[in-house]
Formats: sequence, structure tokens, C-alpha cells
Amino acid sequence: MILWRFYEENFHEKSQQLIMCGICLLTLTYNIIIYHMRGFLVIGNKATTGPFSLKNIPGAGRMDILCRCISQAIFLSHSIRESMEVYLLLLGNPNPPRVVKIRSDELRGMSPDERSVAGLIRKALKFKAREKWTETNSGVFISKKDLIGLLEELSSFYRIYYMREDGKDLRKLAGKMKNPLFVLGDHLGVKKEDEKVILQFAEDIVSISKLSLMAEQCITIANYELDRAAQ
Repeated sequence: MILWRFYEENFHEKSQQLIMCGICLLTLTYNIIIYHMRGFLVIGNKATTGPFSLKNIPGAGRMDILCRCISQAIFLSHSIRESMEVYLLLLGNPNPPRVVKIRSDELRGMSPDERSVAGLIRKALKFKAREKWTETNSGVFISKKDLIGLLEELSSFYRIYYMREDGKDLRKLAGKMKNPLFVLGDHLGVKKEDEKVILQFAEDIVSISKLSLMAEQCITIANYELDRAAQ
């Protein structure tokens, strides 16, 4: 009986220690993953929120721009960037708003060309969008969120930066950034009412040029500056 109690007490103690070690390991792993995340949110002011023809991608509210943004954010020469997320806020007809999320670590079946990217966006738009994320393909998700709701969610694990020509030089800040997400507009820029919302969540306004560059160029340069700072 004494031996049994001794065994039971020690087993219980060891079990508790193992559980605590497991929790600590999971927390550490989670923090490491979150710490290294990087994201982009691109606002598609006229981008369609319904299925569209792959024969006329620009005609779908300049969906071609958003496709190039995804390609420049995620793809390297012969591989895919790790721990990268791209969010497309689609505000065009017929069912705005819609958000398409691309998560690089889970992504399958996408190539860097516009048609391949557009095909997975079109597939996502065929799903019924709800407030919670619905996975439509490996690494591709859709949700029905407006800008405020989306930024409220993202601000819980990202530090938000608004990209604008008159912002602070990104090169001077890149080395200090932890888990950044950059918000930018398409060819139409960002509406004043949307900018007010963004600035409520933004840690800072950053710039990669005093010139107005194309959205995909901004993403390419931002990735370059962050990569450069990390070396």
C-alpha cells in the first residue's frame, strides 16, 4: 500500500511536469512562428466579389494587379517564402466586402503566373463567405469582413504599417520591425474613409519611395528591405 501511494504520487508529479513542459514547448513554438510572420493587405477598390472569367482578369476590377501582388509577396525564384500571408480586401460588386487570405506555409497548387493565381481567387469566390474563415484550397481562405473587422483581427498578432509616399523611410525602420503587416491600395490608392480606419490601427506610416509606385513594386521593395535588414 505504501509503495502504491509512493508510485501514485510520483507518477502524478511527473505527469504534471511533462504537461507543463509540453505547454512551454508549444508556447515557445507559437511565439517563434508568430515572431517571424510577415504580411501584406492590399485593398482592391473595384475588385470583383463574384466569379470572373480568366480570359479577362483585368476586367474583374483590376484583379490582375492583386494577382501580381500575391506573386511578388510569396514567390521566390524556385520556391515560396515561408511564414508569409497576403490579404486581399475585395470591395467591388456584386457581394462586397470579401477577403481572400493566402498563407504561404500551407499553399499548394499555385504558380507565379497571373492565370494560376486568379484561378484560385475565382475558386474562393464561389464559396459562401462567412465571418469565420473558410478554406477553399490548401493555403487559400475566404471570409466576409470589412476593413475594421479585418484590422481588428490582424492587429492581435501583427504590427500594422500603412504604406504611403510621405511616410518614414522603411530602410531605417526595417531592422526593428517584428511581425509587420503592410497595408496598401491598388491602382486607385486608398479612400480617405479607409485611410482613417487604417491609421487607427497603424503603428506608423512608411515609405519605400516618394514616387507613386505600382502596388506589386511596393511589395517587392518592402520584401527586399526586410530581407536586407535580416541579413
